[in-house]
Amino acid sequence: MTPTRRRFLSAATAAAAVLTTSRPSAAAESPLGQAKNTKFACNVEMWFSQEKDFLKRLEGAARLGFPGVEFWPYEGKDLNAIADTCERLKITVAQFTAWGFKPGMNDPKNKQKVVDKIGEACEAAKKLKCPMMTVVAGDDLPGVSQEKMHETVIDALKAAAPVAEKAGVMLILEPMNIRVDHKGHCLYGSGPAIKIIKAVGSKWVKLNWDLYHMHITEGDLCGHLKEGFDADAIGYVQLADHPGRNEPGTGEIHYTRVFKELKKLKYTGWVGCECRPLTNEATAAKAVFAADEW
Repeated sequence: MTPTRRRFLSAATAAAAVLTTSRPSAAAESPLGQAKNTKFACNVEMWFSQEKDFLKRLEGAARLGFPGVEFWPYEGKDLNAIADTCERLKITVAQFTAWGFKPGMNDPKNKQKVVDKIGEACEAAKKLKCPMMTVVAGDDLPGVSQEKMHETVIDALKAAAPVAEKAGVMLILEPMNIRVDHKGHCLYGSGPAIKIIKAVGSKWVKLNWDLYHMHITEGDLCGHLKEGFDADAIGYVQLADHPGRNEPGTGEIHYTRVFKELKKLKYTGWVGCECRPLTNEATAAKAVFAADEW
C-alpha cells in the first residue's frame, strides 16, 4: 500500500469513526446476535480463508457477531489498516502469533533472536491494541531430549518476559498435539506446559490453552482446565471440535459443558475460534453461539 493511499484510508477511517461514535459495534448489530456467556474471537486465517482481502475478513467476522478476531503471523500484513478497520468496526484483535514453529525456540542458538523478535512483535501489538501474542516452542531437535528442549524454552521465555512486561503484552505459549496435526513437536499436554510456565515465573508469560489440542492429547478437558487455572497458567483459550477441527457440534467434544466450566472457573478472557467452518461461516458462527447457551 502506498503512503498516499494509506493516508487517504486513515483519514477516511477517522472520519467514519467520528460519524459512528454513538453507534454500536458491527458485531452487536449482527443478525445472528452474539454469544450469551463467552467472549469469542474469530480466527480470520481459518474463517473466510477464500477471501483475499484481509480487511474484508475482519468485516466478515464483525458481521457475524464476533467482538474479537485473532490471526497468525503479523508479518506481511498492513497493521495500520488492520488497526483502523478494527477501530471502525469496534472489534478487538485478541491475539496473533509473534514466534512460530521455525526457527525453534527450543534451540539455544535462537535465544537472542526470540528476544529481538518479541520486541518487534510487541510494537505491532501496541499498534493493534492487542493484549497478548502466541509463541510456539518448536519441533523436535535430533538427538536432544524433550527435557533439554523444554529447559531451552524456559530460558528463552525468561529472557523475553521483561520485554513483554515493559510493553504490557502477555506471551502465551501454545502446546500442540502430536497425534493428528503436529507430529514431532516438542511440547504437548498440559503437564509439561504448566511446568514451563511455573519455571518462567512471570505473570506476563502464560499458556494459550487450545482445547482441541488438549482433547486429542489427554482428554478430560474440564479436569485439566481446573488444574491449569489452579496453577495460574492459562492466559488464553482456543477451540475446535474433533475430529475435523471444525466448529462445535461437528465432533465429539461437548463444548457447552466446557464453556460452563470456564464460567465456573471465572475465566472472562477471550476464546479463540481456531476452527475451520465445515460448510460456511454463518452456519459455523451459529453453532459457536448455540454451544454457548445454557
